[in-house]
Amino acid sequence: MGDKPTIAISHLGCEKNRIDTEHMLGLLVNAGYGVDSNEELADYVIVNTCSFIEAAREESVKTLVELAEANKKIVIAGCMAQHFQEQLLAELPEAVAVVGTGDYHNIVNVIERVEQGERVKQVSIEPTYIADETTPRYRTTTEGVAYLRVAEGCDYRCAFCIIPHLRGNQRSRTIESIVTEAKQLASQGVQEIILISQITTNYGLDIYGKPKLAELLRALGEVDVPWIRMHYAYPTGLTPDVIAAIQEVPNVLPYLDLPLQHSHPEILRAMNRPWQGRVNDGIIERIKQALPSAVLRTTFIVGFPGETDEHFEHLLQFVQRHEFDHVGVFTFSPEEETPAYKLPNQLPQVVMDERRSRLMELQQPITWRKNQQEVGKTVNVLIEQENPETGELIGRSARFAPEIDGQVYVVGQAQLGTIVPVDIQSADTYDLYGQIVNN
Repeated sequence: MGDKPTIAISHLGCEKNRIDTEHMLGLLVNAGYGVDSNEELADYVIVNTCSFIEAAREESVKTLVELAEANKKIVIAGCMAQHFQEQLLAELPEAVAVVGTGDYHNIVNVIERVEQGERVKQVSIEPTYIADETTPRYRTTTEGVAYLRVAEGCDYRCAFCIIPHLRGNQRSRTIESIVTEAKQLASQGVQEIILISQITTNYGLDIYGKPKLAELLRALGEVDVPWIRMHYAYPTGLTPDVIAAIQEVPNVLPYLDLPLQHSHPEILRAMNRPWQGRVNDGIIERIKQALPSAVLRTTFIVGFPGETDEHFEHLLQFVQRHEFDHVGVFTFSPEEETPAYKLPNQLPQVVMDERRSRLMELQQPITWRKNQQEVGKTVNVLIEQENPETGELIGRSARFAPEIDGQVYVVGQAQLGTIVPVDIQSADTYDLYGQIVNN
């Protein structure tokens, strides 16, 4: 290692941030830096921050302040660095650099400049970079799982969302580039590849002139990996061609993460998502008919400015009617650079919290029933953790995505990072319990 400093990375926020972190780690390791998971022992700590909503910013700030109090030299990367570069440099003298969302590939150069005594601001106003299969990467997920970014950025301008402001417009990778990286991951023993971007159903629109998700899924069908999961599939982009590809490609899981956000046309119009309001009910029925075994996950925002009791009631009935497998609910967070920040009729937090609780309570028995339907089945489970005290294994079936859905608690012997058949013996609202089938 010579006299190069050691570096720790603290990762906050979403899987897109995680991939940026993994590339920074890979680049630093390649350049001969010592990378240590222990922040106390590291000379520098890179904090890859999130700035999506107020709660995420608070977590990022708390982490930064704690490190500053420990006299750490801090490199602030990610969405918050993109968002608040000047304020962060002004308020945190311990910050030796800020690195934007489109600049993380310059991390080695940033550290070298900091070592020369410079206080570095490396933030492109319009992020345009996207890493590919040639960019070094050091995975931070469990052995069996890897995220694979198919595109970065977003062309939509939803009234509540700051992501396009922080991550730029959509830029897709080529099908060849994605398939090459998928093959690299498969050769490392990865069992589940999770495709991510801001809008996966719009994949390819910018480089091919039209969405190419169906073609991408068919190309990934040639990769020797048991599970391919998609995140952020907008319902309008689930065309008959895409649905046919999901049906036909054996390793593509019929797991659809549909970020619906609301059901009422008026709220969807105010959110600048009117295209969705026209298709909600019909498209979900169409998906269910075409993919009867599909697992449907969605997220909703309650308390958007102007949301009345009637609007919220519409959403409750919508959730009751469609019986999604998994539902995430967020309260509206006013973000300064977004149109929704200035909208009239902002709701008190207490009303938003109460609505969130009601929607979650409505969903819980639905999720419980869905889980009960798994009891008595033998399902494939990807084993991810072992409790060293009890020997109990923890994994996920194809119905569950990492960190956002439930888990399967398993009795028996299996290697971490392998997929094994498990008899499901019981279930509760969130998790399943079972025993490995011994051949």
